[in-house]
Amino acid sequence: MKSSKTYIIIFLIGLCFLSFQNDTKPFIIKKAHDYFAVDNLGNSYFIKESEILKYLANGNYFNRYSNLKLGDITSVDASNALRLMLFYKDYQQILFLDSQMSQNMDAVSLEEMGYEQTELVCVSANNGFWIFNKANNELIRFDEHLNQIASTGNLKQILQTNLKPNFMIEHNGNLFLNCPDLGIYVFDIFGTFSRIVSIKDLKNIQVNDDIIYYLKANKFCSYNYKLFEEVCDSFPLKKINQAFYFKNKVYLSNKDTLFVY
Repeated sequence: MKSSKTYIIIFLIGLCFLSFQNDTKPFIIKKAHDYFAVDNLGNSYFIKESEILKYLANGNYFNRYSNLKLGDITSVDASNALRLMLFYKDYQQILFLDSQMSQNMDAVSLEEMGYEQTELVCVSANNGFWIFNKANNELIRFDEHLNQIASTGNLKQILQTNLKPNFMIEHNGNLFLNCPDLGIYVFDIFGTFSRIVSIKDLKNIQVNDDIIYYLKANKFCSYNYKLFEEVCDSFPLKKINQAFYFKNKVYLSNKDTLFVY
C-alpha cells in the first residue's frame, strides 16, 4: 500500500508533466553550458569549462567565477547556496564559493592531503565533505577543518565488487554513490554500507526524503527506494541532456538553454 507521501510526490510530478501536455510556456534561460546545478534557494548555475555563472531564481544574471589556473570545473555541489563546492579533478583541488560567488577560503589540495587519485567529491553536513579515493576504493568524510571523521575502508574488499562510480551526493545522513553498471550504493554518515538500489545506467541523481530522481532514456523518473516504486514521464523536448526537480518545478537542459516548467 502506498504512503500518503508517495501519492503526493506522484501527484506533483503528474502536475508538472500535465503542464507539458498543455503546452505551458516554460521559463527560459538561454546560456550555453556543459552542465548546470540548482541550489536550495532555486538559483541556477551554468558551468562551461573553467567558468561558472550564477542566475537568480527569477532568471536574472547575478555573477560569475573562473579560475584559469585550475582548469575546467569537473563538478559542482550546490546543495548549500551559501557554500558552493567546486571540484577540479585535473588539479585535485576543491574550492568553496559564498553566495556572492567569491572564494571564501584557500583551495583545498587533495594531493597535499595524500589523496591524489580523488575521483568524486560532494558536500557533507556541517560544512564537511566526502571524497571517493580511487587508489584505495574508499569513501572518506572530512569536517570543515579537513580532519578525517569517517571512512569505509577498501570497498572492493568489503563489497567484493569493483565499483566505478560517476556521481555521489549526501542527503539526510546518507551518502548515495551512483555506479552506472551496478546501481546506487547507500552508506550512512559513518561510511557503513546500508543497501543497494538496483537502478543502472544513470549519469547523476537527486535525493529528497525517500525519493531518488533521475533522467533515464529521455524520461524523468522518481523512485521511492523504501517502497520500491518508480514513476516515469516523457519530456516534450528532444535531446535533453540533464534534468532537475525542485519545489514542483522541472529544469530541463539541452546544453544551450535551460527550460524551467
